[in-house]
Amino acid sequence: MLSSRAVGLGPALRQAAFRPRTVALRNVALRRTIQTESLPPTAAQQILNQQRLRRPSSPHFTIYQPQLTWLGSIANRVTGAGLSVLLYGYALAYLVAPTTFDSAHVIEFVAGLPDAVKYAGKAILAAPFAFHSWNGLRHLSWDMGKFLTLKGAYSSGYAVLAATAASTVALVLM
Repeated sequence: MLSSRAVGLGPALRQAAFRPRTVALRNVALRRTIQTESLPPTAAQQILNQQRLRRPSSPHFTIYQPQLTWLGSIANRVTGAGLSVLLYGYALAYLVAPTTFDSAHVIEFVAGLPDAVKYAGKAILAAPFAFHSWNGLRHLSWDMGKFLTLKGAYSSGYAVLAATAASTVALVLM
Protein backbone atom coordinates (compact mmCIF):
# COMPACT_ATOMS: atom_id res chain seq x y z
CA MET A 1 0.00 0.00 0.00
CA LEU A 2 1.36 3.42 -0.96
CA SER A 3 1.40 6.20 1.53
CA SER A 4 0.47 9.74 0.57
CA ARG A 5 4.04 10.87 1.29
CA ALA A 6 5.56 8.36 -1.18
CA VAL A 7 3.21 9.48 -3.93
CA GLY A 8 3.77 13.15 -3.11
CA LEU A 9 0.19 13.95 -2.18
CA GLY A 10 0.91 15.21 1.35
CA PRO A 11 0.84 18.96 0.61
CA ALA A 12 -2.12 18.60 -1.75
CA LEU A 13 -4.15 16.68 0.81
CA ARG A 14 -3.33 19.24 3.54
CA GLN A 15 -4.43 22.10 1.31
CA ALA A 16 -7.68 20.33 0.44
CA ALA A 17 -8.37 19.61 4.10
CA PHE A 18 -7.81 23.17 5.30
CA ARG A 19 -9.32 25.03 2.34
CA PRO A 20 -12.49 26.96 3.15
CA ARG A 21 -15.67 25.52 1.70
CA THR A 22 -17.39 28.82 0.90
CA VAL A 23 -16.94 28.56 -2.85
CA ALA A 24 -20.47 29.75 -3.69
CA LEU A 25 -20.20 32.85 -1.52
CA ARG A 26 -16.79 33.74 -2.88
CA ASN A 27 -18.03 33.70 -6.49
CA VAL A 28 -20.97 35.93 -5.64
CA ALA A 29 -18.77 38.48 -3.88
CA LEU A 30 -16.37 38.85 -6.84
CA ARG A 31 -19.01 39.57 -9.47
CA ARG A 32 -19.09 43.05 -10.89
CA THR A 33 -21.46 44.56 -13.33
CA ILE A 34 -19.78 46.14 -16.32
CA GLN A 35 -21.51 48.13 -18.98
CA THR A 36 -20.15 47.72 -22.48
CA GLU A 37 -20.78 49.63 -25.64
CA SER A 38 -20.79 48.01 -29.04
CA LEU A 39 -18.59 49.83 -31.56
CA PRO A 40 -18.38 49.37 -35.31
CA PRO A 41 -15.11 47.78 -36.47
CA THR A 42 -13.82 51.07 -37.92
CA ALA A 43 -14.20 52.88 -34.59
CA ALA A 44 -12.47 50.04 -32.73
CA GLN A 45 -9.61 50.15 -35.25
CA GLN A 46 -9.36 53.92 -34.84
CA ILE A 47 -9.09 53.61 -31.04
CA LEU A 48 -6.41 50.95 -31.43
CA ASN A 49 -4.40 53.12 -33.85
CA GLN A 50 -4.55 56.08 -31.44
CA GLN A 51 -3.28 53.86 -28.61
CA ARG A 52 -0.40 52.62 -30.79
CA LEU A 53 0.65 56.19 -31.60
CA ARG A 54 1.06 56.96 -27.90
CA ARG A 55 3.32 53.96 -27.22
CA PRO A 56 7.08 54.51 -26.98
CA SER A 57 9.02 53.17 -29.94
CA SER A 58 11.61 51.18 -28.02
CA PRO A 59 13.05 51.65 -24.57
CA HIS A 60 16.67 51.51 -25.71
CA PHE A 61 16.28 54.77 -27.63
CA THR A 62 15.21 56.66 -24.55
CA ILE A 63 16.76 55.01 -21.50
CA TYR A 64 20.07 53.48 -22.53
CA GLN A 65 23.29 55.37 -23.19
CA PRO A 66 24.74 54.54 -26.62
CA GLN A 67 27.54 52.00 -26.31
CA LEU A 68 30.27 51.02 -28.74
CA THR A 69 29.14 47.38 -28.75
CA TRP A 70 25.60 47.91 -30.01
CA LEU A 71 26.47 50.87 -32.22
CA GLY A 72 29.12 48.71 -33.89
CA SER A 73 26.64 45.90 -34.36
CA ILE A 74 24.06 48.19 -35.96
CA ALA A 75 26.70 49.84 -38.15
CA ASN A 76 27.98 46.43 -39.29
CA ARG A 77 24.49 45.40 -40.39
CA VAL A 78 23.80 48.72 -42.12
CA THR A 79 27.12 48.72 -43.98
CA GLY A 80 26.64 45.10 -45.02
CA ALA A 81 23.15 45.81 -46.32
CA GLY A 82 24.28 48.97 -48.10
CA LEU A 83 27.22 47.25 -49.80
CA SER A 84 24.96 44.38 -50.84
CA VAL A 85 22.41 46.77 -52.34
CA LEU A 86 25.16 48.51 -54.31
CA LEU A 87 26.63 45.24 -55.54
CA TYR A 88 23.31 43.70 -56.57
CA GLY A 89 22.08 46.99 -58.00
CA TYR A 90 25.15 47.31 -60.23
CA ALA A 91 24.90 43.64 -61.24
CA LEU A 92 21.23 44.03 -62.21
CA ALA A 93 21.97 47.26 -64.08
CA TYR A 94 24.74 45.47 -65.97
CA LEU A 95 22.34 42.65 -66.87
CA VAL A 96 19.71 45.09 -68.10
CA ALA A 97 22.07 47.38 -70.05
CA PRO A 98 25.48 45.73 -70.49
CA THR A 99 26.75 48.32 -72.97
CA THR A 100 25.95 51.23 -70.64
CA PHE A 101 27.45 49.74 -67.46
CA ASP A 102 30.56 48.05 -68.85
CA SER A 103 34.00 48.94 -67.45
CA ALA A 104 34.97 51.34 -70.22
CA HIS A 105 31.83 53.47 -69.84
CA VAL A 106 32.06 53.53 -66.02
CA ILE A 107 35.74 54.60 -66.13
CA GLU A 108 34.96 57.24 -68.76
CA PHE A 109 32.08 58.60 -66.65
CA VAL A 110 34.16 58.74 -63.45
CA ALA A 111 37.09 60.36 -65.28
CA GLY A 112 34.83 63.23 -66.32
CA LEU A 113 33.85 64.06 -62.73
CA PRO A 114 35.55 66.83 -60.72
CA ASP A 115 38.23 65.70 -58.26
CA ALA A 116 36.17 66.67 -55.19
CA VAL A 117 33.30 64.44 -56.35
CA LYS A 118 35.72 61.57 -57.03
CA TYR A 119 37.25 61.80 -53.55
CA ALA A 120 33.84 62.12 -51.90
CA GLY A 121 32.54 59.11 -53.83
CA LYS A 122 35.61 57.07 -52.95
CA ALA A 123 35.21 57.99 -49.27
CA ILE A 124 31.51 57.12 -49.34
CA LEU A 125 32.36 53.69 -50.76
CA ALA A 126 35.61 53.06 -48.87
CA ALA A 127 34.40 53.80 -45.33
CA PRO A 128 31.57 51.21 -45.21
CA PHE A 129 33.74 48.66 -47.04
CA ALA A 130 36.63 49.13 -44.61
CA PHE A 131 34.41 49.10 -41.52
CA HIS A 132 32.49 46.02 -42.60
CA SER A 133 35.72 44.20 -43.47
CA TRP A 134 37.49 45.00 -40.19
CA ASN A 135 34.39 44.33 -38.12
CA GLY A 136 33.96 41.02 -39.95
CA LEU A 137 37.47 40.05 -38.82
CA ARG A 138 36.49 41.12 -35.30
CA HIS A 139 33.47 38.80 -35.45
CA LEU A 140 35.66 35.96 -36.70
CA SER A 141 37.96 36.50 -33.72
CA TRP A 142 34.90 36.29 -31.45
CA ASP A 143 33.99 33.00 -33.14
CA MET A 144 37.45 31.73 -32.19
CA GLY A 145 36.87 32.76 -28.57
CA LYS A 146 39.06 35.87 -28.54
CA PHE A 147 38.17 39.32 -27.09
CA LEU A 148 34.98 38.07 -25.42
CA THR A 149 35.41 40.04 -22.21
CA LEU A 150 33.98 43.55 -21.90
CA LYS A 151 37.48 45.03 -22.02
CA GLY A 152 38.31 42.88 -25.05
CA ALA A 153 35.11 43.88 -26.84
CA TYR A 154 35.82 47.58 -26.32
CA SER A 155 39.52 47.33 -27.25
CA SER A 156 38.70 45.40 -30.43
CA GLY A 157 35.94 47.91 -31.20
CA TYR A 158 38.34 50.84 -30.92
CA ALA A 159 40.86 48.90 -33.01
CA VAL A 160 38.20 48.42 -35.70
CA LEU A 161 37.46 52.15 -35.70
CA ALA A 162 41.16 53.03 -35.98
CA ALA A 163 41.75 50.49 -38.73
CA THR A 164 38.66 51.76 -40.55
CA ALA A 165 39.91 55.35 -40.44
CA ALA A 166 43.40 54.42 -41.63
CA SER A 167 42.25 52.11 -44.42
CA THR A 168 39.57 54.58 -45.56
CA VAL A 169 42.21 57.28 -45.98
CA ALA A 170 44.49 54.79 -47.77
CA LEU A 171 41.71 53.69 -50.14
CA VAL A 172 40.66 57.26 -50.91
CA LEU A 173 44.22 58.30 -51.72
CA MET A 174 44.79 55.35 -54.08
